Amino acid sequence: MSQTATVQPVTRHLRQIVASGVGNAVEWYDWYVYSFLATVFAPQIFHAGNSTADVLSAFAVFAASFLLRPIGGLLVGNLADRIGRKNTLVLTISTMGLGSLIVGLTPTFEAVGVWAPIILVFGRLISGLSVGGEFAANTVFLVESAPPNRRGFYSSFQYVSTTLGQLLASGLAALLVNILSPADMSAWGWRIPFIVGALLSLVGLWIRRGTEETLVVKAITERPKLFDALVKYPKPSLLIIGVTIAGTILYYTWTTYLATYVPANGGVNSGQFLIISTIALFFFMVIQPVIGILSDRWGRKPFLIACAGIFALGIVPALSLFSHSEFAGTLVITLLGMLVLSGFTAISAAVNAEIIPTHVRSAGIGFPYSLTVALFGGTAPFVGTLLKSWGVPGYFGWYVAALCVVSLLVYIFALKETAHKPLPE
Repeated sequence: MSQTATVQPVTRHLRQIVASGVGNAVEWYDWYVYSFLATVFAPQIFHAGNSTADVLSAFAVFAASFLLRPIGGLLVGNLADRIGRKNTLVLTISTMGLGSLIVGLTPTFEAVGVWAPIILVFGRLISGLSVGGEFAANTVFLVESAPPNRRGFYSSFQYVSTTLGQLLASGLAALLVNILSPADMSAWGWRIPFIVGALLSLVGLWIRRGTEETLVVKAITERPKLFDALVKYPKPSLLIIGVTIAGTILYYTWTTYLATYVPANGGVNSGQFLIISTIALFFFMVIQPVIGILSDRWGRKPFLIACAGIFALGIVPALSLFSHSEFAGTLVITLLGMLVLSGFTAISAAVNAEIIPTHVRSAGIGFPYSLTVALFGGTAPFVGTLLKSWGVPGYFGWYVAALCVVSLLVYIFALKETAHKPLPE
């Protein structure tokens, strides 16, 4: 085989990964900019007169936008099963850019009154619809682009790109917080990351238009109907829910809610934790492919079981330790959590794709996954903040631990090892 023939497949696969990843990074950059800056812009938009009420309102919108994710997963996922993954991914990155732009240009409550939160909600709902469809198409696109013995490795780039977007969000937020005065940050500085996100979406759109389609439609195959995945494959749909519960609550707890929880309860301030978060996210991004490669060799189940089991036992002590830790201790705890969490994130795309057949794969993953994320992941910051306002912040750790136990039972007793089997047709 010539060197040219060897290089061409490598280049093609790399192009598929980059095309998928750049759009995914932009999608999640916008998502996490909102969570990082919620405490800054909430008083400008909601104007409740109470800082806790304003933050609760901002996180309620964050949670509400997740409610459209299952709809996006179903509608856009079915679209990906019908017209292909590539065209669908172009659509999702375009709508995410629009949602980000709307939020960045939202007028203040003082300027337009109640229309301010209405406009903000509209922008976030567009983003929620887009992200639900994004995961449905992007997960399948990545795994279908992979050689059979590298699906875990390719799967890991789902969260490599997600984390890259989050790093950009965290880094830009930290930069703005440290160079702008609190008054400037509150008045106009918080808008900058959202407008940057809208511009970055144009880059993602351009790159995705050059990717290759992975869906092969057979001439005799009937185009799937909207609810075919749920009606014809109910057990795989339920299995995806069980697989996802622990991973999503852990992911949003560790990468989103900690930005609010630690400064309020720990020994570091918001600026310091943004630095910790940036370091931890970089580590998290680097470790993903390693776990993905190991899962291709050792299987998916050991990593899923380890992730859910360790957090089930350790989440309550870990959250308690944050209350007594300074910068170094907080960084160590955060890094250890990221390492354990990688047991789910690096391989979740592969696990989901290996559960359900090709012709309904995007919708079959998109709806149950996004529904689970909406119920347990998107609500994590709100539940944590609400429990704190009730004077029982410690209950949040037990809530997370209980959900980890649910998925742990699924991993042990219901999930079959799929790493070394072909994708279901």
